[in-house]
Amino acid sequence: MPIIHRHIATLQAALKPVRNQQRIALVPTMGNLHDGHLELVKLAKQHADIVVVSIFVNPTQFGVGEDFDSYPRTLDEDVAKLASVGADYVFAPSSVEMYPVLPPPTTIRAGAITTQLCGQSRPTHFDGVGIVVSKLFNIVQPDVAIFGQKDYQQLAIIKQLVRDLSYPIDIVAAPIVRAADGLALSSRNQYLSADERQIAPILQQELQRLAQQLAAGEHIDKGFNTLITDASERITVAGFKIDYLEIKTAQLEPVIDRLANDGENKKYTAQELIIVVAAWLGRARLLDNQLVTVY
Repeated sequence: MPIIHRHIATLQAALKPVRNQQRIALVPTMGNLHDGHLELVKLAKQHADIVVVSIFVNPTQFGVGEDFDSYPRTLDEDVAKLASVGADYVFAPSSVEMYPVLPPPTTIRAGAITTQLCGQSRPTHFDGVGIVVSKLFNIVQPDVAIFGQKDYQQLAIIKQLVRDLSYPIDIVAAPIVRAADGLALSSRNQYLSADERQIAPILQQELQRLAQQLAAGEHIDKGFNTLITDASERITVAGFKIDYLEIKTAQLEPVIDRLANDGENKKYTAQELIIVVAAWLGRARLLDNQLVTVY
């Protein structure tokens, strides 16, 4: 059974004797753990000797009207699940322990990368992510930290944060864990009704369809925007309310339509793109993404 620490000082005291002899991994979570989180812990154990899992519903990353108060808190069940995959420590602080002053007067701003995608509808979200991740890095001082690829924009921001603030931490991206029907696992999937849960896998199916179109080169003749528009219509007809559906470079930079309009046979170097989507289905805001190599 993992040892639970609720205070910064006690966790740091526990880690101090092993810090120079063993590698420490951090898996940050907000609890309400599912199989996707457990895969993060399994991956962490491949990269380190000691695994610390933080469970903290971070108030600074929730906007007005979002589900902070109703977000499920299931610490006992979470600890039992973490025991099954060999986590060593659980850090489960209170809001007061993490933020003696709330909202904290100190902020972490990641710049332009935060203003797109999720940042358009959640303008303060990534500032909150930045400060809580920075605090966790300073508290745990891990050698490696594991983040899921489902939150692709968050992952990109954290990589930028580590680079710009010179954290000596390896960031490992964990593949998306999916249900048998393709739906990306998420704590918010429990907000789906039974009927909505049957519809939800369509989101991933449409990403796969769009990825196949890109891999086949359809964007060269039709353009990225046309493919996005067609996919958006299909997703909307299925019952989703789209927050965004975009094609970006793997670094989340804009892509430019490369229409062949001069009759020449053009060859392009391979480029890795990512299709990113956020869409509401009932009360659940679903995130997903799909990497694809195009020419």
